[in-house]
Order: sequence, then structure tokens, then C-alpha cells
Amino acid sequence: MKSCPDVPSLKTHSSMFSWSDFFGDVPEVLPAKQSVWDRPGITADGALVESNLSTSFQLASFRAASSPHSGDWLFALPISPCGLCLDDEAARIAVSMRLGMAICVPHNYHCGSLVDSLGLHSFVCRKAPGKITRHHALNDLVARAFTSAGIPSSKKPHGLVRSEWQTAGRPHTGPSEGRQTSGMGRHGRMYCG
Repeated sequence: MKSCPDVPSLKTHSSMFSWSDFFGDVPEVLPAKQSVWDRPGITADGALVESNLSTSFQLASFRAASSPHSGDWLFALPISPCGLCLDDEAARIAVSMRLGMAICVPHNYHCGSLVDSLGLHSFVCRKAPGKITRHHALNDLVARAFTSAGIPSSKKPHGLVRSEWQTAGRPHTGPSEGRQTSGMGRHGRMYCG
């Protein structure tokens, strides 16, 4: 502020006095970056918002949204061939879920469970449509990544039994009951499952 010749000295002193009333002493050497002046106000506003949240879901959503790099997905280039292009509905749902907003009307799901307005039940329901499709799409993506890196891979070979996961001197490294994982399969090949 000192380097600005057209800012009146009285206005500068008034602004610094006002800032010090809210956030403490003004630094000896005045910061040149606006973000340094803004940070205490943003921190105070964040604390005020956090203190007024009433449910654990709201608190978790707020903390996740304010964590470092939480908005990095917004910098992804919308490249359709790479699967990085969201349609309007997907963007609406992603932003609404990120902010903890209602995305649907409460209703009964086809498995018999009640779905609230946040619509989170489909992430845990075994009967959710598209779950298997997403699982296979992720398997394809991981398998292609291994292949691109020159690592021999195949998708979960048929006939793989639990006893093949254990070898002498090596602990059990196979998937836990009901869980899918990636790892080394028979013949030293990576599998995706």
C-alpha cells in the first residue's frame, strides 16, 4: 500500500487500523500480496461456517471441500477420448455432492431401502445399476495402464482359486472376502479385479 502514490495516507491508515481491530497487529513490513491480507478473514469466516454446521455429514463435506487440492479436479482438461468430459447432469451431481446439497427427492430404492435427498445410497447398494459397469470400466482402465507401462497383465484369470494366492514363506496377499483388489496373479502377471 505504501508504494501506491495515489492512495491517500489517511485512507491507508484507516484501513490498517480497521484490519488490526479484527485480526491483530499489522505486520512491521507490509505484505505485497493481497492473499496475505485476506487469509485471516477467510480463516475467520471458515471457522464461523464450521461452528454452525449441525450434522456430521455437513461437517465432513465442509472439511473435505476446504482441504488442500480438493478443487484440483476442476483443472482437468475436458478431453472426451480420455473420458475426462462430464455432461451437464454429471457436473451438477458432482458439485452438489461436493457441497453436500440435495440432489434428488427422497424415495424408496428398488432394493427396498429409503434414499434420502443426498442420494448416497447408490454408492453402497449392491443392486445399484451401473455398479458392475463402472467396475469393469475401471478394470479396463487399470489393465490398459499396465499394458501401456509394459507390464504384462490380464483381467482376473478364470479358475483362480484361493489356494493359489499362498506360497511357502509368503503371507496371504489375496483379496479379502468380498473385496476386489489388484496384484500379482499366477505366472507373475498383474491382474485387475
